[in-house]
Amino acid sequence: MRVTVEQASVSDAPLLENLLNLYLYDFSEVHGTAPESDGRFRYPRLPLYFSEPNRTPLIIWADGAPAGFALVSRGSLISGAPDVWDLSEFFVVRGLRRRGIGGDAASAVFGQFDGDWEVRVLEQNAGAYAFWPHAIRHHTGDAFEVSPWKTDAGNWTVFRFGSDKRAA
Repeated sequence: MRVTVEQASVSDAPLLENLLNLYLYDFSEVHGTAPESDGRFRYPRLPLYFSEPNRTPLIIWADGAPAGFALVSRGSLISGAPDVWDLSEFFVVRGLRRRGIGGDAASAVFGQFDGDWEVRVLEQNAGAYAFWPHAIRHHTGDAFEVSPWKTDAGNWTVFRFGSDKRAA
């Protein structure tokens, strides 16, 4: 499958809302959350990705069809370092997983932004916890660091690495 990653425009917001609903549904198993009264899950920060310059919404496409999304922010949530790229959210629809789409998409996302990256993975999220070491290795080789991070939301593993868009 041909995988591409493109920056979303405001007109893509409904598509992203739909994909975010699926993502949050998947995440409800980890967090034990329920949908709102209309049966949908909401991501209230989505409008910020279209209005704040330090946030970038991306759509993942596989053979021209929407396959997922990535939400990228500038600034570390962990250290506060302003020049770190943060992969805030990343999602590939279930029916397209285990086909290499996620790894290719992650590498394409990392390749769009030069500099240092942090990817945080909630350890309770078994699928993501298994996916990210392989996806990051796919992009960097073994050039990444791993460290623990604890928050009220749980225990996280943080992957740190550099990316150069010329290498992508």
